[in-house]
Amino acid sequence: MFSADGMQTFELFSGTHLVTLFIFMVLTFLLIALREKLGPYQSIIKWTFFSILVASEVSHQIWLVATNQWEIGSLPLHLCSISTFICIFLFLKPGKKAFYLVYFTGLLPPILSMVTPELFHDFPHYRFLKYFLHHATIAWSVLYFIFYEGYRVPRKAVWTAFLLLNLIAVPIFFINLLLDTNFFYLANPTESTTILSYFGSGITYYLTIEVAGIIVFLITYFPMAIWMKKEKSH
Repeated sequence: MFSADGMQTFELFSGTHLVTLFIFMVLTFLLIALREKLGPYQSIIKWTFFSILVASEVSHQIWLVATNQWEIGSLPLHLCSISTFICIFLFLKPGKKAFYLVYFTGLLPPILSMVTPELFHDFPHYRFLKYFLHHATIAWSVLYFIFYEGYRVPRKAVWTAFLLLNLIAVPIFFINLLLDTNFFYLANPTESTTILSYFGSGITYYLTIEVAGIIVFLITYFPMAIWMKKEKSH
């Protein structure tokens, strides 16, 4: 369950993968639909998500070290880790501007990562459980901030967040060149087959990432716009 080379039988859209996605969707629906009934347990939900996020990042580093897999590229500098740290920060210190960014990086991207995961280990390996629980909790945390703490995102935040993400990507790009890493997957696509595998190579890869980023941001904002319009009408 914890070995580096055990249970490497994960298959995209296998029964296990589909069941995991189904469980995620059901729990997501319940988190939103039962928000009024779950209101008295808001503090428990909040610190449960906080604990899962912290435990996911810490346990992953420990596992990599314990299995002699840790390398400089194992540093938590991928987009989902950045989203994790922002969520952890928001749980400790609420802030609207920080939420504007994590709304776009921590809602749809983790879900897409679960649909086409960069994963080799199958259930019930630690890596499988950590991967899906971690990414699911990032998305759940964003939904928690929206439905339990009343966070909202203005329209202008789409472009502000997109610009900020690009500003963060600049030093990450040079870190990749310096350390021969692949943070943010800016050096090349994932090793396993994911949506990034179809983005081409060279300049085409970067242009596709930018276009895909804009599309993802706009799609992500759409339900927020509808929700805010509905609230305003009432």
